[in-house]
Amino acid sequence: MTTALGSDWHAWQESWDRQQEWYMPDREERFRIMLDMVEALVGPEPRVLDLACGTGSITARLLERFPKAVSTGVDLDPALLTIAEGTFAGDDRVAFVTADLTDPGWPALLPYGSYDAVLTATALHWLHREPLEVLYGQVAGLVRDGGVFLNADHMVDETTPRINAADRVQRHARMDGAKSAGALDWAEWWRLAAADPVLAGPTARRFEIYGEHAEGDTPSAEWHARTLRAAGFAEAREVWRSPSDALVLALR
Repeated sequence: MTTALGSDWHAWQESWDRQQEWYMPDREERFRIMLDMVEALVGPEPRVLDLACGTGSITARLLERFPKAVSTGVDLDPALLTIAEGTFAGDDRVAFVTADLTDPGWPALLPYGSYDAVLTATALHWLHREPLEVLYGQVAGLVRDGGVFLNADHMVDETTPRINAADRVQRHARMDGAKSAGALDWAEWWRLAAADPVLAGPTARRFEIYGEHAEGDTPSAEWHARTLRAAGFAEAREVWRSPSDALVLALR
């Protein structure tokens, strides 16, 4: 990847995927399980809310697997939304909404009042527990009866500190090896975005909004499931796990 990809949106998508996979080599597996559960519970033509959508990674995989699906992506990041909007330009199955998920009025900006599925990955750890509880209540109001919410994110089980420590050491050794082979990390990817003529402006606005990285929480999968049930979901539990991450499914 060069420092001047400009409007080659698919190249930016590819570079974002590679950067994310440096942190999460099992990223595609969690997406596959997520879409398996969508198909099992709401069928192959879902109306989906891609929550904190970033570049539209979930939407891309959703439409590849389910061509009759429709997706609304919502995010606040102007740089990642620029990539998403460029990638899906002209696709009438996809719409994007700029919104702050900590703003109580964000659901009113959506084009639909309800969704078959709300999906999110590696994003909500930017929120602390209290605003996340509020967000889960809003999500429960957007998911139709029988619909689903799926969140794949960092969800460490703090009851197993030695296991966690061993995993962390092994994971960082693997990441160091990949970095030596040329993998981009988060900071390097954003430096390239800031140097690109097309993304420089949106990237500058993005850092005005977020700073380097938000400091949220990473509660356990059990906490997420319990909080989702309290928010109004009938059932909620972990459906996939790695040593450090989990995918929690909630059924309305």
